[in-house]
Amino acid sequence: MRALVVYCHPREESFTAAVRDTVMTGLKEAGVQTRLVDLYKEGFDPVMSSVAHRDYLDEDLNRAGIEDQIEALQWCDTLIFVYPTWWYGLPAMLKGWLDRVLVPGVAFAMPKSEGEDIAANLTHITRLGVFTTCGASWWLTRMIGAPGRRTLLRGLRLICAKRCRTAFAAHYLMDTAERDSLERHLGRVRRKVDKLIGPVPQQKEAVA
Repeated sequence: MRALVVYCHPREESFTAAVRDTVMTGLKEAGVQTRLVDLYKEGFDPVMSSVAHRDYLDEDLNRAGIEDQIEALQWCDTLIFVYPTWWYGLPAMLKGWLDRVLVPGVAFAMPKSEGEDIAANLTHITRLGVFTTCGASWWLTRMIGAPGRRTLLRGLRLICAKRCRTAFAAHYLMDTAERDSLERHLGRVRRKVDKLIGPVPQQKEAVA
């Protein structure tokens, strides 16, 4: 297994960083090959320039400046997002990553005729995980429609493998969360990661 973790938070002391560490530990202890994309730490530019927008449909040009991100996306078979939910959706930095990296010819194929939808190109991704935190309550988030969750677990999943396995965990009401609640959530995240990646193959003993 090869897991790409896309992490988005500006502060290293955040609870979201603890969620990231829990995810990474679970993956590594299971023997999964991992890569971490830390968008803020790497200084990723989420803004689509006029040039990038002009070249968006040109598969010979639309990878310019994001070659490393696309290589990591094509390398993985497991894609995991760790981020805070702001205004019921994805942080601008993470939304910009989707806008810039999931380009035609990489993430999907453009329609060939009128009335057609895009075709999936991320069919090598068989596992998709989303781990987030929310200031709002569960019921308020769901009443609004949880747009961040829908973008990833519905929209993105449609261009992954047909039977792509998914995992989701969110801690709600973060502004008043106490330590016990946060610790319990980290345990839940670990269990979700373990279930997402499945049983760890047992090493066979050598026969003398």
